[in-house]
Amino acid sequence: MNIVILGAGTIGTSIARALCARHHNVCVVDQSKAALAELQDRLDVHTVCGNACDPITLFQAGVTSAELCLALTSSDEVNIVGASISCEMGAGRSVSRVHHPSYLDTTTFDIADHFGVARLISLENLTALALAREIRVPGLLALENLAQGAVEVQEVAVQEDAPAAGQRLDQLDLPGETLVGLIGGSDRAVIASADDVVEVGNHVTLIGRLGELDSVRQLFEHKPPPRQHVVIAGGGEIGFSLARVLEHRRRFNVTVIESNEDRCELLAERLDSTTVLHADATRRSQLEEARVGTASVFVATTGHDEDNIVCGVEANEMGCPKILSVVRRPDYADVLAKVGIGQSVSPREVLAEEILALLQRGPVISRRAVCDGVAEVVELEVGEGSEVTRAPLKELPLTRGLVATVVRSPAIWVPGGDDQLKAGDSVIVLVQSDSADEVLGLFAARNGD
Repeated sequence: MNIVILGAGTIGTSIARALCARHHNVCVVDQSKAALAELQDRLDVHTVCGNACDPITLFQAGVTSAELCLALTSSDEVNIVGASISCEMGAGRSVSRVHHPSYLDTTTFDIADHFGVARLISLENLTALALAREIRVPGLLALENLAQGAVEVQEVAVQEDAPAAGQRLDQLDLPGETLVGLIGGSDRAVIASADDVVEVGNHVTLIGRLGELDSVRQLFEHKPPPRQHVVIAGGGEIGFSLARVLEHRRRFNVTVIESNEDRCELLAERLDSTTVLHADATRRSQLEEARVGTASVFVATTGHDEDNIVCGVEANEMGCPKILSVVRRPDYADVLAKVGIGQSVSPREVLAEEILALLQRGPVISRRAVCDGVAEVVELEVGEGSEVTRAPLKELPLTRGLVATVVRSPAIWVPGGDDQLKAGDSVIVLVQSDSADEVLGLFAARNGD
C-alpha cells in the first residue's frame, strides 16, 4: 500500500516502523528537517519537509495516489485539516489522531463526517479500551469502539434455573436493538444463529444499545455475579476514559486516585458513579487509605512509567490479585513480571494494532480478529447493488455472520431482522473466521446482476 504519514514524532515514527516492516510504501511529512533526516537513517521511507496542512506539501508527498493517509502530529487541528485535505486530493482514506475527547463526541457534531475523515482515533481512548478488555475478558470492545459509544457489549454466563436455559435463541423474548453475538462453552465460541440452544454454563455475548443490557442479563442469570472493585491510579485521559467505560456497567465499582486537586474536581463533574479520591498513588499510606488491598483490580495509568511500576508493586504487596499497568517504554516490559505486575498495555502497540486493522482495500474499512481468532469484527461499506440490499436481514444467508451495528449518518443502531441495508451504509459485522470471505462477499458491489 502507498501510505502517507503526517508527523515524524514518536508516534509517527513508531507507526512508520511497523508499516515498513510489512513492506508498505511510506512517505512521512514533517516540518523538522532534523527529525526527517534521523528517520531516513533508520527506515526505508520517503520524506517531505513542510506543513501537513499545505496542499503543495501533500501533493509532493503523494496523497493523490495514496491509499491511506495517517495524520499523527501533536496538533488535533492540524491532523483533522491535513487528513481532510488529503482525502479531497485523492487519498483513499484518511485517519486523524486526536487528543481532546470532545472531538470524539458525535452527539453535538460529527467532526469526522463533516471533514470527510474515515476515522478519528485517540491514543488515550484506545489504551483505555485495551485495559478494559483485560478486565472484561473476552468482550468485543473493538465493536464498541467502532460504534462510537452508542453500542455496548456484555458477556454473561448462563446459570442454572435461568429463564433462557434450554431455550433456542429465536424463542427468547429479546427487546429491540438487542442481539446475541457469540455463544459457546469455555473452550470455543461461535457466532450465534437463531436455532442455537442456550445451555447452562454457556457464555453468551450480548450486543445492544448503551444502558439496555442489564435488564436482558436477567434472562441468562439466576442471580448477578458479585461486583468488582476497580481502582485506577491516575486521572488523566487514559484513567478517565477507562473509568467512563467501566462505570456504566453495574458489575463494577470504580475508584480513581488523582493527585491534582483541580483535575479531581473535573473528574467528579464528568463521571457519574465513580469515586474520585485526591491522593498520591505512589505513596503506600495513601493506597492503604484507599483500601487498594481489597480491590479486585488495580490499574496504573499515571503519566509516568516509573510511577506506574511503583504503585503497581505496592498494590501487589498489599494483596490486590490483579495488577494492570500502562507502560510506554518498551525496555520496561521485561521488568514488570519480575515485580509482580501481571499485564501491561503499551499505547504505541495499541495504536499500531488499530492502524494495521485499517490496512484494507475495497469496501472493507477495518478488520480485526477477536476471541483468539475464532471470530472477526469487520467494518465495511455496503456496496451498490450488493446482495445484502435486496432483502431484510432475516432473509439473508448470513450463516455464522451477524450485522451488529448499522451507521447511516447521523443514526447508529443495532439492527433487527426486519431492517434492510442500503448502499452507502457503514456496517459492523461479527463473523466466524472460517466463513468470513463468504459472508463479506454478500456486501460487495454488483453491477446489474
